[in-house]
Order: sequence, then C-alpha cells, then structure tokens
Amino acid sequence: MSKLIRFGVSMDEDLLAKFDRLISKRKYVNRSEAIRDLVRNTLIETEWEKGSGKAVGAVTLVYNHDEMRVSDRLLHAQHEHASSVISSMHVHLDEDHCLEVIILKGESREIRHIADDLIGSRGVKHGRLVMTTTGEGLA
Repeated sequence: MSKLIRFGVSMDEDLLAKFDRLISKRKYVNRSEAIRDLVRNTLIETEWEKGSGKAVGAVTLVYNHDEMRVSDRLLHAQHEHASSVISSMHVHLDEDHCLEVIILKGESREIRHIADDLIGSRGVKHGRLVMTTTGEGLA
C-alpha cells in the first residue's frame, strides 16, 4: 500500500452538511473514506468514457419468454460474445416474465457494445448495464 497523504479541503457549510448526511446514510467510517470512493469512482468513469480500461459489467434484462423468440436471441448473442461473457443467470419472475443477468468482463468499450446489443434485442422490456472495475490498479 502506498503512503497516505493528508490534505485540507475547503467546502461550503451547507454542502458539507449534505455530504455528512450522505456519509452517515451510506455508513462510511469517516469523510476520508467517502472522499477516496468519490475520487476512485471519478477516475474509473473517466477511463470508461474514453472507452479504455478493463471493466466488469452486469446486464439485467426483463422479458416475456413467450414473445418473439427473445430467449433464443439472447442465448445466441451470449454465444457470439463468449470470450466476454463470464456468467449468466436466468430467473423466472412469474408465469410470463424472466430476468436474465449476464456478467461481462473486458474492455469497457466492448462491454458497452455487447450490453447495447442485448438491451436493444427485440422483445426485451427493460434492460440496464451496471459497470464496475476489476479492481486492478486501484489504491
């Protein structure tokens, strides 16, 4: 682990009060840890915006399994991107609807591309991509 450096931050009183409430709500031990998380998130998101950097993504898809062979299309898409798909889970939500969770790993640009293909598949009622870091290179 690298050396910790202390520094001061000036902040508007009202903004600090809101930040402290957020820190408490999210159960941070102190302001320093909350600020470290904010900095990490910003650095990670900046890498993703450039389309570079390794990432992991969870794509959630809700669809009616009886509609337009959507299950077949989603399975086919996963096989097309087999090198990036590291896991998937299928859940029956009710008699008609299913939830598919697909975990992807690779370059952030490729993850977004695959997720867009999956979410945009005909018959998908709702989809969302949540990306995170592999943890590589984080302090």
